[in-house]
Amino acid sequence: MFSLKKAVPTLAAATLMCAGSLMPAQAQEMPGEGKSVRMARATWDTGWFHAEIYRQMLQELGYSVDTPTTLDNPPFYQAVSQGDVDLWVNGWFPLHNTYRSTFESGAEIVGAVAEGGALEGYLVDKASVEKFNIETLDDFKREEVKEAFDRNGDGKADLVACPPGWGCEVNIEHHLDAYELRDHVNPIKAGYSASMADAVAAYENGEPIFFYTWTPNWTVNELVPGEDVMWIEVPEVDLPENMMDLADAATLEGVEGCVDDPCTLGFPANDIVPVANSAFLEENPAVRALLENASIPLPAIFAQNAAMNEGDDDIEQQAANWIEENRETVDSWLEEARQAAN
Repeated sequence: MFSLKKAVPTLAAATLMCAGSLMPAQAQEMPGEGKSVRMARATWDTGWFHAEIYRQMLQELGYSVDTPTTLDNPPFYQAVSQGDVDLWVNGWFPLHNTYRSTFESGAEIVGAVAEGGALEGYLVDKASVEKFNIETLDDFKREEVKEAFDRNGDGKADLVACPPGWGCEVNIEHHLDAYELRDHVNPIKAGYSASMADAVAAYENGEPIFFYTWTPNWTVNELVPGEDVMWIEVPEVDLPENMMDLADAATLEGVEGCVDDPCTLGFPANDIVPVANSAFLEENPAVRALLENASIPLPAIFAQNAAMNEGDDDIEQQAANWIEENRETVDSWLEEARQAAN
């Protein structure tokens, strides 16, 4: 006869079963349950795609993560050091080395979104490179070149530069002084996307254009180096003092669409990296493990940036699609994070 007494465990035994098996499995699956992450993102929208991918992965670990707060570099690095925000995945190093003294007392770089593929430099439309024989920034001291690129009538060549507060602004300002270009080049520091849209329109009208850009960025999809535009060189590598030990990395071989090879871009190649508050990482080993293991291929970022420039601005859906298309890889990162939480 069936024995009810044998079939039903005691209350004590049931409690032990829950404590010994079910609860650890639940905690392992959702190590972020009941916790929130205060995430930030950069002011340049080309960095929002990978920020959204990381946000959704943190949510899969059970963390509550609202839409990231958009911050300029100086306030972010101050805030992450003080613990007012927990992290972002928009660090650019060595470009952001100037902020190390601000954040390293309370925050740290952990992992990498993309290593070595983030280039920076100056570009000119290919037709003007050939017409005026433009090779370096020094060529913008020539009167005929300045006149061709002077769109506002101030006697200087107009350069689409970086808005105040961006890391690239520091280097561009340094270059204007180092190469004695203040009397020859006018840096446009308005909103970058709007300024570049204006430059693209000018290019399509057959006008000369001169701009700074970085990769990954929609600009190099819209204006293809080697076809539409050319990377030009700096006269010689001259970086801010705190970056001069990286001078060798500012000349690169095999840069597609450069006027020379190797190409003296004047900016070291950068890693795109997460920066997180150290105390937060200590309390959340699952987050540390995720940041250490995850990365996003540059071609995926290029493709999203191009789609966004074409008007597809549903970044949440784009990120969700990428995660599902790479589910096996993403799941391996999430499993590493769950194991770290045990």
